[in-house]
Amino acid sequence: MKSPANHQTELTGLPILASQSQGWENILVEQFQQPPGEARCHYSDEHTIYLSLAPRPIRLLQIQGGKTHSGLYAKGDISVMPAKMPVFARWDGDDHCLQIRLASRFIQSVATEALAMNPDQLELLPKFRTRDPQIESIGMMLLCELKQENLGGRLYVESLANVLAVHLLRQYSAVKPRLAIYEGGLSEPQLLQVLEYINEHLNQDIKLTDLAQLVGMSQFHFSHLFKQSMGKAPYQYLLQQRVERAKQLLKQTNRSIMDIALECGFNSHSHLSKQFRQFTGMAPRAYRTN
Repeated sequence: MKSPANHQTELTGLPILASQSQGWENILVEQFQQPPGEARCHYSDEHTIYLSLAPRPIRLLQIQGGKTHSGLYAKGDISVMPAKMPVFARWDGDDHCLQIRLASRFIQSVATEALAMNPDQLELLPKFRTRDPQIESIGMMLLCELKQENLGGRLYVESLANVLAVHLLRQYSAVKPRLAIYEGGLSEPQLLQVLEYINEHLNQDIKLTDLAQLVGMSQFHFSHLFKQSMGKAPYQYLLQQRVERAKQLLKQTNRSIMDIALECGFNSHSHLSKQFRQFTGMAPRAYRTN
């Protein structure tokens, strides 16, 4: 997501980590560590989730949608802030939090494609301090990915964003949608088409939307059916195939490890090495000479 120009905000500090440089689409993730202070935010085109990472509870005052809430926020507590709703917050201790912003157009797209909702009737409800293990889990996976500089790739982040969007729509919208879960996996022709596409584009930045469009379904349902068919998520299969291609090139050519990394869709020597060790238990150089 490009740095949005659709909001006015006053913050006491800049994020210590942010996903702007990672090329993530539809989702912006920022990690903040701030001394006591206050902030005013107004995001007209993004829905926002605040996830507390504070090691010790802090007292937080929030005003949004004409409602005021004050209480202790502990690690794992979340707030949901719908788009177009001004928010004021004041905290009295050292705050550590994760802010996740999802583009409104993306939420509308997921609502239409995955949940058959009418986007004109879409309304997310504000939520003050609450517990939501699924949002907390997704938030920590996004933070881990941010710290590792996009190691899992865009496909992984897009998968997390889709699951997060569906969860928000199911749990925090005014109209609760029904989620149809399709069973049985992809058909054999669909699966072969997707696997062939992945094989032919291993050196490119494959997007979840590209794979879902091949078989004409939503990204959320595609991911679900692909995992049923293959026993692993699309991003896991993609990483496995990239490592397999690297293994072939290491044994069959004298090309540099950096060249092989780029040919297989990794963005650096170290990126390849880390994934290669995870799958094979050894470094690329050691595998080549073994």
